[in-house]
Amino acid sequence: MVACALTKAREFGYDTVACASTGNLANSVAAHSAEGGFRAYIFIPHDLEQGKVLGTLLYGANVLSVNGNYDEVNRLCAEAGDKYGWAFVNINLRPFYGDGSKSFGYEIAEQLGWKAPDHVIVPCAGGSLISKIYKGLNEFDRLGLIDGGVSTKMYAAQAKGCSPITTAIKTNAEVFRPQKPNTIAKSIAIGNPADGYMAMDTVRKSGGWADDVTEEEIIDGIRLLGRTEGIFTETAGGVTVSVAKKLAAQGRFKPDEIVVIAITGNGLKTQEAVVGKLGETFGIQPNLASLEAALNTEKLLAGVGV
Repeated sequence: MVACALTKAREFGYDTVACASTGNLANSVAAHSAEGGFRAYIFIPHDLEQGKVLGTLLYGANVLSVNGNYDEVNRLCAEAGDKYGWAFVNINLRPFYGDGSKSFGYEIAEQLGWKAPDHVIVPCAGGSLISKIYKGLNEFDRLGLIDGGVSTKMYAAQAKGCSPITTAIKTNAEVFRPQKPNTIAKSIAIGNPADGYMAMDTVRKSGGWADDVTEEEIIDGIRLLGRTEGIFTETAGGVTVSVAKKLAAQGRFKPDEIVVIAITGNGLKTQEAVVGKLGETFGIQPNLASLEAALNTEKLLAGVGV
């Protein structure tokens, strides 16, 4: 995504790039800017997780922490882009940034042996990713690279604390109503998604659906993925896993169908969300007697917190 946008920034003659971000885009723009020799300005909400902030500062970018939510940050960036003439990855370079997401769809087809899955569940922030995955699959089909065509159903996943896209789909609304974000899933906490309409249209024309989950369900999703697949996902992944669980309970998937769940970020960047909610450590002395005493406790015998 960012590689595609910065390639066009170079082609257009920009020496300064920027973005509004809830964290993951900030990391990527900062890293690619360092490698490409661009000056970078990264605008983030003031309450962003420290793992994402540190992961951006590391690359030497100029990081501006804005006292507001993402939608306020994005509004400021639109004004800054007009005033300073910078290449904003997700504003004036948005068409190229968005099309970079098609590679997600390409990779899905490749890893499935050049076939399209039956279902794909995608966390929605600005709404671009879900539509671009679908576009990528259909492009491969038109090129003759996918066996059996594309009948993939696309599903939007959001947190209840910020669910403009899923709410509109579930209520059959023609337009979404912007919301004020209030969720631990900060990476997808965009109350006025730029590509919200595209996301809704993709879900509907593919025959998919949408759902949203509570804060508790987000944590449950993070825990479930970790303990069954050995993957530590950030909060957006917890949203996707728990929405997938809801959709399965609704009978939307057949047992023999292929379901792809998009996990879009590493949990090491959002540790604050799960502190104190994943179990506990057990303190022992450096001797076998202390170990044996601990092993005989009910919690350790049950495998809790190990």
